[in-house]
Amino acid sequence: MSNLHRLIPSFSIIAMTRNFFHMEAAGGILLVMAAALALLVANSSWYGSYDYLLNQVMFTIGFETPDGEGLFLSKSVLLWINDGMMAVFFLLVGLEIKREIVRGELSTRDHALLPVLAAIGGMAVPAAIYAFINKESPASLQGWAIPSATDIAFSLGVLALLGSRIPLSLKVLLTAIAVIDDLGAILIIAFFYSSQIFLIPLYVAVIAIAGLVVMNRMGVSRISPFIVVGVILWIAMLKSGIHPTLAGVLTALCIPMSCARHPERQPLEHMEHYLHPWVAFIILPVFAFANAGVPFKGLSVESFTHPVALGITLGLFAGKLIGIFGTILLAIKLKLCSMPHGLNWGHIWGVAHLCGIGFTMSLFIGELALEGVAMQADLRLGVLTGSLLSAVAAYAILRKVTTTSADS
Repeated sequence: MSNLHRLIPSFSIIAMTRNFFHMEAAGGILLVMAAALALLVANSSWYGSYDYLLNQVMFTIGFETPDGEGLFLSKSVLLWINDGMMAVFFLLVGLEIKREIVRGELSTRDHALLPVLAAIGGMAVPAAIYAFINKESPASLQGWAIPSATDIAFSLGVLALLGSRIPLSLKVLLTAIAVIDDLGAILIIAFFYSSQIFLIPLYVAVIAIAGLVVMNRMGVSRISPFIVVGVILWIAMLKSGIHPTLAGVLTALCIPMSCARHPERQPLEHMEHYLHPWVAFIILPVFAFANAGVPFKGLSVESFTHPVALGITLGLFAGKLIGIFGTILLAIKLKLCSMPHGLNWGHIWGVAHLCGIGFTMSLFIGELALEGVAMQADLRLGVLTGSLLSAVAAYAILRKVTTTSADS
């Protein structure tokens, strides 16, 4: 038996799998794999089944009372993914935003100013580029916010591929910009991409929010009551016309950082650590698989120059670079901020391109903003093209910068 153990390689499949999921880049790699699989399926004989499963199969949950009344939620698989699973993603985003504001890189003015200014520039310029290209079409113009988003999982995954050569301050800057970017995207969804408002469910949502705030003020440290009220809030927002994923953010902001009666408890960080693998390894890859399928049949050069696809591509690839790099350059030259320790202008150029990877958030906003099969196809094409170009450019630039720095 001992000889048999010697024949089994130490790098068994189980060990390799465990090591993979402990990699910092694992989430980003799975995201890329899921998107690639969606592209393969969308361009195979399975596309009909793929489309049918996502858009035609309805999934219903609810309850019925003896008199035939009840509460039912019936949605396609795609909408359950985009409205339901992504609410959990936004719950995690809300937890990260609160942690950064209370204890992290956004907790002081000196630390927060540079990423705040960079994120504002990185949202405004891409939106302006898209709006200019699509100014002749009111329907297309609704997607102005699509290229303003940053996919934090994807961008951190690309950064992790460069290993220990990347300065910690660069990762901190990227994370801070992406977190503020996510906050901006949440506000955009709340104010610009919510549908007709229905008052009675909205009143229920307000009561649920008040309940979350009261529990926070009372020092409730158990997470389960927040989750129960958060689910009620999600249903109420869904029925009210406000996009239900915002329920995840509002719930997260009410979960306490610590407990006065039990100082050892850290509810927010505990929940963040629990949710992270579920979001990174299941929810985001499923979202990518469901939303990234672009049939290449009939694709031509004209497809890439269609205003929607072109506006998104240029917004992500050029707009993010101009907005972020330009804003940081102005802020430092005007002495509003100082260059982060250990970084140079090559690092800033690279991180600006990293923020052009808009994948998950851009697709999500696009699903809300654009209607029709043709514009949805242009959305996917533009997001994939702009994100891929940004990822390749960022990797090449940062690899050169870090190699040069190491040699010197």
